[in-house]
Amino acid sequence: MPDPVRRRRRAAEPGEFSDPLQKFEGYQPADQLEEALFCRPVTDMQITPFRTFPPELPVREAVGIMAEEDFFCLLICEQDRKLIGLFTERDVLMKVADRLDELGDQPIRDFMTPDPRIIYETDTPAKALNLMAEGGFRHVPVLSIDDKVVGIIGPQRLARYLFTHMGD
Repeated sequence: MPDPVRRRRRAAEPGEFSDPLQKFEGYQPADQLEEALFCRPVTDMQITPFRTFPPELPVREAVGIMAEEDFFCLLICEQDRKLIGLFTERDVLMKVADRLDELGDQPIRDFMTPDPRIIYETDTPAKALNLMAEGGFRHVPVLSIDDKVVGIIGPQRLARYLFTHMGD
């Protein structure tokens, strides 16, 4: 009796082979929301406006900017828009709030969250949502494929996008 594992397949006769992928139609989203989340790039969302700030920015000035402009997150970048960190409201509360008078002149670099998790402009909104939910992040920077900041996604922008695509 031949060993089934070592059994050889016979060669297909001409015209006998049919490619199973020939009829593959690809992923078909169930509704408008699913299509918006899984088939579109994150750039379909509102990822701008955004501003970047240098790592030498004094903490007191950063906190002032956040308060005046209603920013919950500052993108900290080198001169070429290369992201090196985030300075969030959580950083303010946990690292400087009770000592702002003492720490106010120190650079934001000393208190930012370095090397934040990011998404790329070609990623889907579903990936951004997953990263935010899984990591407990409120803000996710969006980078171009050459690692330059092109935007940011926060909870309000994400909620507005989801609401727009929920359908009736």
